[in-house]
Amino acid sequence: MQHQIPAHIGLGSNLGDREDSINKALKMLAETDGVEVTRNSDIIETAPLGQADQPKYLNAVAEVMTTLTAEELHEKLTDIETSLGRTRHEKWSSRTIDLDLLLYGGKVINLPHLTVPHPQMHLRSFVLNGLCQLDSDLRHPVLDEPVSELADRLNNSDYVLNPDRPELISVAGVIGVGKTTLAKALSSHFGCKLLLEPYDKNPYMPGVYAGKKELALDSQLYFLTSRMHQLSGYMLSPGQLAVTDYVFDKECIYARRLLDNQQLELYEKLYHPCCAQVATPVLVLYLRDSAETCLGRIRARNRPYEQRIQLQFLEMLRSDYERLFADWKTCPVIRVSMSQFDCQRDGDIERLANQVRHYIACSCGVASAAKQSRM
Repeated sequence: MQHQIPAHIGLGSNLGDREDSINKALKMLAETDGVEVTRNSDIIETAPLGQADQPKYLNAVAEVMTTLTAEELHEKLTDIETSLGRTRHEKWSSRTIDLDLLLYGGKVINLPHLTVPHPQMHLRSFVLNGLCQLDSDLRHPVLDEPVSELADRLNNSDYVLNPDRPELISVAGVIGVGKTTLAKALSSHFGCKLLLEPYDKNPYMPGVYAGKKELALDSQLYFLTSRMHQLSGYMLSPGQLAVTDYVFDKECIYARRLLDNQQLELYEKLYHPCCAQVATPVLVLYLRDSAETCLGRIRARNRPYEQRIQLQFLEMLRSDYERLFADWKTCPVIRVSMSQFDCQRDGDIERLANQVRHYIACSCGVASAAKQSRM
């Protein structure tokens, strides 16, 4: 008896009777010699990628057991697409049916016409959620993470790698969590631009931490204008990789904690126009640790004006960051537990950098698939 290998196939349709096309494709797949369809996820409706004027898609994921090689299975999928009226035009064009070989027995395959695992499946919630429904512990053989973790990074959104925008990686988290240390390590690893928040250069910060509330607005405006300059199109060019030790959206977190109502009203009038002027990140690395541990680091680095920071303030900031990223839709978010990660350990930096490469479009990222696909 020939050895069977598990494989996972993504199905999509946005032309004609979409559900009928998916069901016909599943039936034809089940009737293919050497292929047994063991189960499939629910069919869900999703927005199109790339071209917003397209009809919406229906998507599903199928699990199969097969005695076919990956190349043979890929060829069978192409035959089914052709039988159901698939025509190939430009990338992300509408189609009656789309069948993608997502995973093949945990193998990594790089051929001119076939890449497995599918090189952008980790950016697609409609794929990852379907895989999670079948087996949330299933591991991505390149990223070496369960599909449940990869899905959590996307927060039910779908993303496209775009080399025509700045490749900004933002490291986020509360004071003392290790943002600057990690940003420096990644910048050195990738040999890319490093943008550090002007924390020590802010002339108003010592007074704010000393309780001079009248300086809070000046301090926030100093940070706002400095960060807007750093992240403007004048400083970051398309395709340029850069790492920051902050996420621009933290501005509102600190403003709401430090400003009174009158100051906040004025600040927000200036903040929102600034948002339109800055580059948004393609990836956020959100560092998480206990407030107690962060306070310990603050005490250890011994900046005089930081010694007034209280545990309660850090706990409030931590809650604010959690809320921010619970609803985050700008880009993928990789959550890093600092209790299990050491910024000084080369192996930890290397592993995280290998993860980062799959979420950026520049030359240190991963190649895209040659096969035309909605993915």
